[in-house]
Amino acid sequence: MRKNEIIYREILYQAIERKNRRLSQLYLSKELNLSLSTVNLSLKALRKMNAVEVRQRSLIITDAKKILYFWASVRDLQKDIVYSTRVDLPAYQIESQMPTGIVYASFSAYKLKFKDVPTDYSEIYVYGEKEGLEKRFPRSDRPANLFVLKKDSSTEKYGNTATIAQLFVDLWNQKEWYAKDFLNALEVRIGGLLE
Repeated sequence: MRKNEIIYREILYQAIERKNRRLSQLYLSKELNLSLSTVNLSLKALRKMNAVEVRQRSLIITDAKKILYFWASVRDLQKDIVYSTRVDLPAYQIESQMPTGIVYASFSAYKLKFKDVPTDYSEIYVYGEKEGLEKRFPRSDRPANLFVLKKDSSTEKYGNTATIAQLFVDLWNQKEWYAKDFLNALEVRIGGLLE
């Protein structure tokens, strides 16, 4: 993920999951270990669309929904895939064999967060390190059903599942036909949280 996406994730995590709409650029800089200039530059597009209001000592999130859809439109999920392979097991068995230190994404994250799924799924997406997962799940030339996404330095701070915002933007950018069912169900669940 690009640095601006890491910033969007933190802003949306604070707004959606922590119900905190008042931050500061300094907080984002320190929390994410990024320079103030990087934070400021990343906020430029959000300011232009009136999704955030930048004051002298604070940052007010005025429209989390705009930020979420903007991030979804610029996200390049395919670029973040560092390893993919075929594992001839049902999805739940693949999930149960994941090593510690991975962060579940997409369909698996939805299932773990909400204890429900809108439809069956067969592809597994996780944020993790290629090396450990390649040893556990050897390379195959058959169509992949396990995708490892590059994990950035702050991915794990949110727990073992992707944040709601990360889940949304990843589902938005997936190729599987049933991603739309998951996305629609997620939009219903978070509709009120975005206001």
